[in-house]
Formats: sequence, C-alpha cells, structure tokens
Amino acid sequence: MTQESKKAIIIGAGPAGLTAAYELLKRTDIKPIVLERDPVYVGGISKTVNYKGNRIDIGGHRFFSKSDVIMKWWGEMLPVKTDDAAGKNITYQNTTRALTEGMPIATGAEGDRVMHVRPRKTRIVYGGKFFAYPVELSLNTLLNLGFWKVLRIGITYTKAVLFPIRPEKTLEDFFINRFGTELYKTFFKSYTEKVWGVSCKEMSAEWGAQRVKGLSIIKAVQHAAKKVMQIGPLSGKSVETSLIEQFLYPTYGPGYMWEIVAEKIKEMGGQIVMGASVERVQCVEGGFVVTAKTTEGRKDYAGEYVFSTTDVKALARMMEPALPEDVRKIADALQYRDFLTVGLLLRDKPKEPNGELLLDTWMYVHEPGVDVGRLQLFHNWNPHMVANQSHGWIGLEYFCNEGDALWNRDDAELVKQGERELRHIGLLKDNVVLDGTVLRQPKAYPGYFGAYAEFPKVRAAFDAIPNLFLIGRNGMHRYNNQDHSMLAAIGAVDNVIEGRTNNSNLWQINTEEEYHEEKKV
Repeated sequence: MTQESKKAIIIGAGPAGLTAAYELLKRTDIKPIVLERDPVYVGGISKTVNYKGNRIDIGGHRFFSKSDVIMKWWGEMLPVKTDDAAGKNITYQNTTRALTEGMPIATGAEGDRVMHVRPRKTRIVYGGKFFAYPVELSLNTLLNLGFWKVLRIGITYTKAVLFPIRPEKTLEDFFINRFGTELYKTFFKSYTEKVWGVSCKEMSAEWGAQRVKGLSIIKAVQHAAKKVMQIGPLSGKSVETSLIEQFLYPTYGPGYMWEIVAEKIKEMGGQIVMGASVERVQCVEGGFVVTAKTTEGRKDYAGEYVFSTTDVKALARMMEPALPEDVRKIADALQYRDFLTVGLLLRDKPKEPNGELLLDTWMYVHEPGVDVGRLQLFHNWNPHMVANQSHGWIGLEYFCNEGDALWNRDDAELVKQGERELRHIGLLKDNVVLDGTVLRQPKAYPGYFGAYAEFPKVRAAFDAIPNLFLIGRNGMHRYNNQDHSMLAAIGAVDNVIEGRTNNSNLWQINTEEEYHEEKKV
C-alpha cells in the first residue's frame, strides 16, 4: 500500500477516538475509519442525550485543562463566547484574569456553536446541611459540623501529619494521610464506597493519586488565601483541578463538542460508522482486519493501524491470534463500576432553605437513607440544557453494577425512587415532577481493585503489538478525564508520525500534576 492509501481503524467515537481521527486527518495522509457501537450519539461517556429537548450530560463534564494544547484544541472547534466588548476577561477565584492566551474568541457569527464561561458551585449534602466542595475550613463548615467533631478532625489530622502511613498501599491510606481519619470518615469514606461498591481498603492508592492528586487540608487553606492573590489565567497551571471555580461549556453540553468534531472529520474525508459493534481484531501481515457487526451486517475493515478505546476486557477477548492465557485471564477479571442517571423535570427550579434559587452545578450526596450518590443540576450547567428555561432539570446518579437489582429496576420505579429521594434530602419540597427518564451507562469507571494489581502484564502484552494503540478511559483502564484521553490520542498520532514503537509515553499522561505533553510547548 502507498502512504496515501493507509488506513487506521478506530474503535469508539468518544473523545479519544475522535481526537485521534481528527489529528490523523490534519497531520497525516492516513484515513481514519471510526467504528462506534452507539447507533445515534458520538462522544462516548461525554455524549449528551436529548430527551424531549432536555439534555442530559452523562456524569457532568467541565471543559478545563492544564494543557494549553487541549484548551486551544477545544477553542478551535467551539470558540469562547463573551458577553461584553471587554470580553476577554473572566472572574476567577475573585480575581479578574485573562482567558488562556491563544483561545479563539467568538465573533458573534457562530450562533450556538460556541463555548460559554460557566460558574462552578459544588457542595456536599450531609446531615441535612450543605458543605462546600472541596471542604473549606470556613465558619459555615465549623458550625455545621459542631465543636466536638471539629476537634476530632483537628486531632486526627495532626496525627496524620506527624505519623503518616508509609507506604501508601490503599485508597484509605491515601485519604487518611491527607485529611486525617475523622475527616476521611465524614466526607470521603461512605461516598467513595458508594461509588465503587467496595471498601477503600480494597482499592489502590493510585486512584487517589489520579483523581484527588495534590488536594489536602493544606491545599484548601492555600486556596482560600489565593482568593485575594493573583493565581494565573483560566489555563489554571497554578491551581489544582479540583479547586476550579469557572470552566468552559458548550451550548448544548459536552456531546455538542464531539458532534462538531465528528462533522469536521467527515468533511475532511474521514469515515464514522454508527451502530458498528466490533467483534474481532485480527493481526495480519502488514496490519489488522477488524470485524464489526453493523446495521448492514458483518463487515471487515482493513488497516495498518488500530486505535482502541473499547474496554480492555472486551479487546482482549477479540484479539486474534489470542493473547497468552495468563494475560487473557487477568483482562477478563478486570472490574468496572457502572451507573445510571434518573432525569427529573421539575415545574420549578429547586431553592435554598432561604428561598433563593440553588446555583449548584452538581452536588455530592452523603446523606444516609438514600441510594443516590450525586446530583447534576443541568439547568445550572447551561440554560440551553432545558427546553423550558423556567423548569428545573436534575439528574440523579446512582452507582451500581450492570445486571444488579438497581440496574435492572424498572424505569418507572427508578423515577419514583428519584422523586422520593430528592424530597428526602430537601430539594423538592413543594415542587412538582413533570416528567422523568432513565439512562444506563455501563463501564463508566474502570476499577482500581481486584485484578487491577496485575494490569501491567496486560498493558505489556498489548504494547508489544506493533501499531496498536490503547487510548481513552476504558481503552487504557484508567480513570482519565476527557483531556487526558485526548492527550493520549494526540500522543499516539505523534508516535505514528515519528515511527515510535515504544508507547510508554502514552501511559505517563495523568501520572504527574503537570501533564508531560505540556513540556513540548
């Protein structure tokens, strides 16, 4: 084959898969063919589902990255809308700073094809009271917790500082070292175990290193101090990701970004096959043959490269020749956590106890007596997310395992449960539920427990296959955000262009507080 006729088969049209396709078209002569199992939506877990004009963001996706590469990439797809002539500044942690240098600014001709600067407000619901998230050492927090609990928090945190657990083996060790035992049990243990369905003692500390890295009581104090100091632009390199107070968000949710990217890929000559479920990845001389079940029957797609964003467990089963038996057993034993969203359309937007509108974008529910783990207030993410902007539009997220009792519960029963629990935690009151729907998301979170301890063997086996690139959250079995997934995709295309056969650089993404790719720019 000539260079011009080379093809890359990309499994999955999520952030990683679509980024890889776009980068290949932009920077090489390799034609991407994207195979997406969903018959309707691109975006993977970052898709936005449209229910009667009301849009559901699967999990809540902020558009923020420490990587200038990713910020500019997003801006090229959807420029940033500003509301006044001054336009290029936002208020960030009580300080007015410029948007990231080089971010495209909308001219007004783009219509809805823009991103908006949106305020973040996140709180914890615990004991019938609201706490700031991340937990702040504020008067409100101290009053809500009470004197004796605050005293225990102080004592156990001091103990953690003086006598840290070494080495950190479990997620419990990670949390206790940064927050002390009492604060860990109050705000981290129950919620984390609700999310994952296993004890923090059974989870690897690596999960905390990726998802809560750098955050601690000391960081919370520094964050409060920085509210009266200069702290840098929206690019946020001097700010922990968990402390961001503003972010960018597409008009119609994250899926809108990936719909635009998919449009561009097709315009540039790429192919996206919807409703294509991959069944086999065969290694042949000179490349691969990928077999997928499509709406037109089974089809074979041949290419020199494969970029896989499907879950590692499934990919291991698809490979021909088969992977070594020990590797297949490890991959088959990898675990995932699934979740479902109950969308409730309310007559009115929910209010604070004092009667003012709730402004939260999302809430973590630590309240006993309910199964719901997190709330998304979609009407606060962006008013365009709800058809009638006077209505409230809330997503209640339940963490479960595919096939368990909660997962299999009837949709109507889940809507009733959602209404009942929303009333229990005090957010419904005299409000009325007008409509509801249920969305199920399998393999939302790759698990850092069980067979994960032996995952390096699986990684090594796949990395040994030339021109096969594992990217994305499930593709790498890593709890990556969409920017990390995109950076892995960009890095994989770099490797193709450079002829690099060692993919270790892809696995370094999201292992440090500064992304490795930033060092190139």
